Amino acid sequence: MTEPATFSAPASPAAHPNGLPHNRLSLGLDRLISAIGRGLSWLWLVMLVVVLVNVFSRFVLSRGSIALEELSWHLFGIAMMMTLAYAVVKDDHVRVDVLREKFSLRTRALIEALGIALLALPILYLMMDALVPYAWKAFVLEERSQAPSGLPYRFIFKGFLPLGLALVALALFSRLTRCTTLLAGFPRAAPHDREEDH
Repeated sequence: MTEPATFSAPASPAAHPNGLPHNRLSLGLDRLISAIGRGLSWLWLVMLVVVLVNVFSRFVLSRGSIALEELSWHLFGIAMMMTLAYAVVKDDHVRVDVLREKFSLRTRALIEALGIALLALPILYLMMDALVPYAWKAFVLEERSQAPSGLPYRFIFKGFLPLGLALVALALFSRLTRCTTLLAGFPRAAPHDREEDH
């Protein structure tokens, strides 16, 4: 007895599990941000090692290190800032709108598009506008830790603040284009050539 033939589904626009179609621009931006997020995920392991070394040094060797403690703070901050955009791309951030699931996909896309365009992106711009001079001032003044044995080059950490927010802005812009693809057909939905990396 022969087994019934199986048929593959016809090609459809690339879409995230939440239903928003991808377009060529969003695919490119999302892949870039995902690559950065995955590439910098090793910072969490480095931070863990630094914390363990500091704990061992302080409680076993009785030789605490302010530099190691500050380094763990900085690594945590950098890892957090540089992976926020990845969470936006993967839609793994926390949503607090309990009404969202009751709306249709088009209504959710419209609300999200308006929220991104009128609230999120302008606020991110204002934050970056304030943080770039903040990091530049630390570079010009050669700012370092106030602790005598603390870390120098504070501008490195401060520079990651606007950089991380810029990545979040790119991720949100990508999501905005996905909303407009669903709502208005622009940019045109990308063909489903291959499954997205998850």
